[in-house]
Amino acid sequence: MRKAPWLAPLIFTIFLLILWQYASSKATLAFWILPSPVNVLKVFGERHQLIMHHLKPTLISALSGLLISIVLGSLTAILMDASKLVKQIIYPYLVVSQTVPIIAIAPLIIIWFGYGISGKIFTVILVCFFPIALGLYDGFRQVSVDQTRLMKALGASGYKTFRYLKLPAALPGFFTGLKLAATYSVMGAVIGEWLGGSAGLGIYMTRATKSFQTAQVFAVIITVILLSMGLFGIIAVLDRVFLRWRYQHQDEYIEPNSSKG
Repeated sequence: MRKAPWLAPLIFTIFLLILWQYASSKATLAFWILPSPVNVLKVFGERHQLIMHHLKPTLISALSGLLISIVLGSLTAILMDASKLVKQIIYPYLVVSQTVPIIAIAPLIIIWFGYGISGKIFTVILVCFFPIALGLYDGFRQVSVDQTRLMKALGASGYKTFRYLKLPAALPGFFTGLKLAATYSVMGAVIGEWLGGSAGLGIYMTRATKSFQTAQVFAVIITVILLSMGLFGIIAVLDRVFLRWRYQHQDEYIEPNSSKG
């Protein structure tokens, strides 16, 4: 299990699929309540073009909102770290932004942006902005006052202190928030599409739900999960690339201990 940590989740997933198939085949539950895995797979084979048609606008909304969130979240975190006054002003609004359900401001989103893609992107920004800004800001706070004073004593300017001390220290927190935001982005795009539109996985899911095509609903859910996992995997790879020094240090620390056992 140590060499293949994915094996246990895979075995458990196979067990759930077998149990799911058994329950649906024995007519324990109606097909429109819980379709069999086979029927869900048939949807991917029979309606793959339709799924791809709705996948494209969802992916565009998710990626656009995520990229804008990275820019806005990073700038916000830098400003909060640079000025205590800015932090005192902005931080409460960051918290408040997470307490208001998106469905509660849905009428405002429709009024402001209509049913186009801009409303979906705005919804993605709402759910992705907070983890990126907070993750990066908490990373900046990991730098102690003594470390900052040492950099000043060595003659480092404010930019060099930020470049060589604060930014490397904040990257782990930034990528942690970015991983969360990557998974939230697809969900935010789907929620935005529930508010209205002509295409997207959220639109497809709504239409399938109204017509009791539950197998198609499950197919959309699986597509959303795979899309979220794909974005998470890309961020994880970037995390490994930009923070390879961190993981090399962890590997060097773990290997001697593991050899003893």
